[in-house]
Amino acid sequence: MPSPIRLAVNGATGRMGQALLGLLRDDKRFELCAAISSERHAGKPVFPGNEALSYTTAWPENLDVVIDFSGPEGLVAALDYCEANKVALVTGTTGIDDALAQRLNAAPIAHLRATNFSLGVAVLTRLLRQASAALRDWDLEIVEAHHNRKEDAPSGTALSLGKAAAQARGTTLEQDAVYTREGRPGPRKSGTIGFAVVRGGDIVGEHSAMLIGQGERVELGHRATDRSIFARGAIEAAHWLAGKPDGAYDLDAMLAERSGA
Repeated sequence: MPSPIRLAVNGATGRMGQALLGLLRDDKRFELCAAISSERHAGKPVFPGNEALSYTTAWPENLDVVIDFSGPEGLVAALDYCEANKVALVTGTTGIDDALAQRLNAAPIAHLRATNFSLGVAVLTRLLRQASAALRDWDLEIVEAHHNRKEDAPSGTALSLGKAAAQARGTTLEQDAVYTREGRPGPRKSGTIGFAVVRGGDIVGEHSAMLIGQGERVELGHRATDRSIFARGAIEAAHWLAGKPDGAYDLDAMLAERSGA
C-alpha cells in the first residue's frame, strides 16, 4: 500500500477518536481525510487554530481504510460505506448484537475487529492460549480491573481472553464460564473458567490470568497505564490492514506476520 494511506476516523469526538486524531496529526504514513462525528459537532475544526479539517457527517471518497470507535449505529454506517466502496475497516466498537457481529464477520472487505488494541494484550492472549492448552486440567481464573466509570463487566478484553482459553481447551465460555460466586456455591467445578471484576478510581485497564495447579501457579498479566496505547495499536492495525485481500483479520495475525511465526 503506497503512502500516505487515506484514512477516516469514525466516532472522532469520543475518547478513542480524540486519541487517534492526536496521533494521526503528525503520522506521515497517513492522510487524515475525515473525522466523522454527530451533527452536533459537524463543522467545528478538528485541530483548534487550523481550519483545514472539520468534523463532518459526510463520508469522503477514495479512502483506503476506516478506523471505527463509535457505537453500534456508527459501526453500521461505517460498514455500509466500506462495503459499498471496498474500503478496509478497523473497528474497536463494543456492545454490538449477534446480528451485527455476524454481518461484520461476513463482510466482503478486509476487516479487523478487536476488543482491545493493546499489542501487549494481543501477546497476552497468544500466551494464554498456549498455556491453557498445555495446562488444560488446571483451574483458570481471569481477573480484570478498570476505572469506576466503566459500565460493562466483565470487560470485553477479559471475555476475549476467556474465549481464547476455552477454545484452546476445546470448549466454550457458554459452557464453562463462571461469572459470580456468593453464598455457598460449593466446590469449584473442574474445567470452569472463573471471572472476577474490580472497579475503582482511574485504572486504565489491568488483566491477569491465573492457571492454578496443585502446589504451583502460572500468572500471565498486562497492565495499561496510558490510554494512548489503544489508539497506537489501532493505527498500527490500520497501516497493516490497508491493501490486504478481503477477509477477517485479527491482531494475532498481524503479530504472526511481523514475527514470522
